[in-house]
Parts: sequence; structure tokens; C-alpha cells
Amino acid sequence: MKKILLFMSVLAISCNSNDDSNDGVTNCTEEFVYGLNVNVKDAVTNAVLQEGVLVKAVDGTYSETLEIVESVPTFIGAGERAGNYVVTVSKEGYQTYTSPVVTVEANVCHVLTETLNVSLQPE
Repeated sequence: MKKILLFMSVLAISCNSNDDSNDGVTNCTEEFVYGLNVNVKDAVTNAVLQEGVLVKAVDGTYSETLEIVESVPTFIGAGERAGNYVVTVSKEGYQTYTSPVVTVEANVCHVLTETLNVSLQPE
């Protein structure tokens, strides 16, 4: 009987000493994460290109024109959307760039941002 009580006491202590920080609940931030981040430059001068640049991401039947963030400068899109994207970058006076498939993955909380650096070739 004493052995059973000792075993029960040890079991109770070990059960109560679990790390409460990992209680099975995931705490995610409320930020909105973009899956794609595209930087565009002139291949010859290395100058950042923004004005007149069109960046489009396609995943199957889904299509999105990425938005410019002028202060960075970068184009962002695929907000909280995992997928396999082909990114097309075009600007008048430059050759259109088409990327290989860019895979945006997600964890429990958000997508994992993929950054694509594109150097457009002047025509």
C-alpha cells in the first residue's frame, strides 16, 4: 500500500511540474503577413524601378496584381495566402520577366514571406 501511495505521489508531482508555457495553445500575432515581396531594379543601372511597373502573381486560377510600398520600395501581395506562384514583372521599355514557381508556405499562424529580386533588362 505504501508503494502505491509513493507511486501516486510521484505521479502527481510529475504531472503538476509540466511546463505551463506549452499548454497546447498557439499564440499568433494579429499582423497581416504578405507571402510575396518583390524588389525590381534596372539590370544595367541597378536603379530601383517603381513607376509604371506591373507585378502580377498567378497561382492556378488565382491572380493578383501586387501593390507598391513606395517607402520601402517593394511590391507586396499574396496576403496570408500560401500557394505556388508564377510572378510576372513588366514595364514599358523593358523585357518582361517571368519567374519560376515561387512557393509560399505557411506555419500555424501566418504565411512565410518569399522575397524575389528581379532585374529587368532594357529592350
